[in-house]
Amino acid sequence: MSGAALGIEIVVVFFLALFLLHRYGDFRKQQRMVLFGTLLAWYLCFLIVFILPLDVSTTIYRQCKVYQEKHAAVVTVGPLPSNQTMANSSVTATPSIPKPCYKPWSYIPDGIMPVFWRVVYWTSQCLTWLLLPFMQSYARSGGFSITGKVKTALIENAIYYGTYLLIFGSLLIYVAVHPEWHLSWYELQTIGITAANTWGLFLLVLLLGYGLVEIPRSYWNASRRGHLLVKTYFKAAKLMTEKADAEENLEDVMEEVRKVSELIKYNHQLRKYIDTILRKCPTDYQEKMGRNMDDYEDFDDKQNTYPTEKNLVKLHKQVIYAVQRHNRTRVQWQMLLQQAIHLEDVARNESSSAHQFTHSFPSTEPPGWVSRYLYTPTIEWYWECLLKQWFYRLLSVVLTLFSVAVVWSECTFFSTRPVLSLFAVFIQLAERDYNYLYIEMACFVTIFFLCTCVYSTVFRIRVFNYYYFASHHQTDAYSLQFSGMLFCRLTPPLCLNFLGLIHMDSAISQQQKLQTAYTSIMGSMRVLSFIANGFYIYYPMLIVILCIATYFSLGTRCLNLLGFQQFMGDNELTSDLIDEGKELIRRGESHDTKRQRTEDGENRRREWDERYGKQREDYSARNRSTYSEMKETNYSDTATPVNTNRQAKYSRAGSRAERDCVELLQDAEPLDFNADTLTDDPLDANSTRHAGGRYLSMSSSQSRIFDDV
Repeated sequence: MSGAALGIEIVVVFFLALFLLHRYGDFRKQQRMVLFGTLLAWYLCFLIVFILPLDVSTTIYRQCKVYQEKHAAVVTVGPLPSNQTMANSSVTATPSIPKPCYKPWSYIPDGIMPVFWRVVYWTSQCLTWLLLPFMQSYARSGGFSITGKVKTALIENAIYYGTYLLIFGSLLIYVAVHPEWHLSWYELQTIGITAANTWGLFLLVLLLGYGLVEIPRSYWNASRRGHLLVKTYFKAAKLMTEKADAEENLEDVMEEVRKVSELIKYNHQLRKYIDTILRKCPTDYQEKMGRNMDDYEDFDDKQNTYPTEKNLVKLHKQVIYAVQRHNRTRVQWQMLLQQAIHLEDVARNESSSAHQFTHSFPSTEPPGWVSRYLYTPTIEWYWECLLKQWFYRLLSVVLTLFSVAVVWSECTFFSTRPVLSLFAVFIQLAERDYNYLYIEMACFVTIFFLCTCVYSTVFRIRVFNYYYFASHHQTDAYSLQFSGMLFCRLTPPLCLNFLGLIHMDSAISQQQKLQTAYTSIMGSMRVLSFIANGFYIYYPMLIVILCIATYFSLGTRCLNLLGFQQFMGDNELTSDLIDEGKELIRRGESHDTKRQRTEDGENRRREWDERYGKQREDYSARNRSTYSEMKETNYSDTATPVNTNRQAKYSRAGSRAERDCVELLQDAEPLDFNADTLTDDPLDANSTRHAGGRYLSMSSSQSRIFDDV
């Protein structure tokens, strides 16, 4: 199994990152460069999180081997001096005869992890500080060529990169003018890593303090279906306002595009840029603008003021933004409407005595294997109306205990004697018995919970409409790449903070222990002792204040005072928005009812055509052949009695079933509704026309040849 666990996790993490990117991004419409950069950033960050527990277990095994070698040397040479006892190299008291070291199942050979961490870390840092900012500007640019987009991106990032170069150059000059400072390349590298991790830790504590409280509370609120339904109504009112604003913005931009499109005709040199802009517009707007266009016009004969290429680049950027925002709000409204309908269905089914879940708008598609055998209406009722809320409450309690443990450990992880950090206690208890599986699982669960709190907060952040994460493929390129930048900057300090919680970082715990391969890549923090002994230890304590502020919703109250409507139960404006959202959902349900009726009618018509299409064709062919025979008979034998001809002309099947079938298939031929008389029973033997009107082949102009019979 040597190295097999590493390879398996590398593959699994890749598909996890690909799945998340597919959920938020759009593989068909967004640029390949944007998708690749975001995927690579997410993949590297998730890889660090999943591989770090293997590094911890491997380090514990190596430390055990080192301790055995030292113990063997003590037995051979004799006792060491008191200041070099083995007790100084271990956190806990160890027996005189050490236990045998068992190689973990996920052991990674020496030399692999340092190279692996070096490649992953420096690649992620190049992405977050160099490539992703450039790709952000490139994706937002409205240029019509690659050269134009690159030029725009370089201009926008000139200040960004220039600031970094200025700071770095100032530091180098400051070091050069102090001859007592002799910093090597390794120490300069460590200073750069420390500066990046310090910036990341500053933002990490802010996001972690919010997530530790909000994630357990969100699951607790999800168990309160009445609260969740009311909040959905509130979201509906706010989203409808945003949706109306997006539609109005799109109309204004499309009007500007229409004016420019009518001004610049097909023989103008800027027409190719107009065509590029039109391809980004919605289909219905493209058709409207296409109908109003002339094929050719001599623009030289008119004294018109034409826009410049720079103006068209700006218009192109506005079109991309307006169309993406309009599509996002439209999809979000449909998803929110479905969520509200589902919550209303749950509230209605709670009082059902049949214990079978019924939907207001059942799916038109045939039920699958899962719906027929596993997730039946009875099981769905028990899950939605009974078990789901208790499951969410239990999960909320478990997450709350995790949050309390994290807050306590963040405030006490610097204490090594006694060990107060709960996660360090758990790891050291497992380390005594060399239970590597428990060590890896405990490390993975802990770091996964920390990452969930931080990353979910990144997904929830919204900076107006510039940075906004929306599921169902509605996240724009700028937000995707900005999230990749944040992940790459937050993950390294988060992992170092986790290693400090379990006392595996000697720079913080001040213990003579074997370092992990990940810590060795970060460099020794003792180069900047005021950061290692000050900021890294005391700044995480600020998480207590942030958790208290999040629990009492101080941020929400401040935003509400500034005019940004937030969901607050004791607010009059919130109540008005809830009532408005409820009315909007009701209108949306009536619209969905009409749409479903139309779809049901189309489905029934389609099933009818599939079932009786062949029979209709057979009946049509038999009708035409019958008429031909009747026509030949009437021309060849005019002396036939009237009653006989009439019987031959209107002879039809005697069975009632066939008459019913004929009645249903009455539109087999094109009909002429210019007949003079209509009968109630089209299949009556005394009727003078077929059902639904006279056949075109037996119209009144041709039927007069039988008047003398």
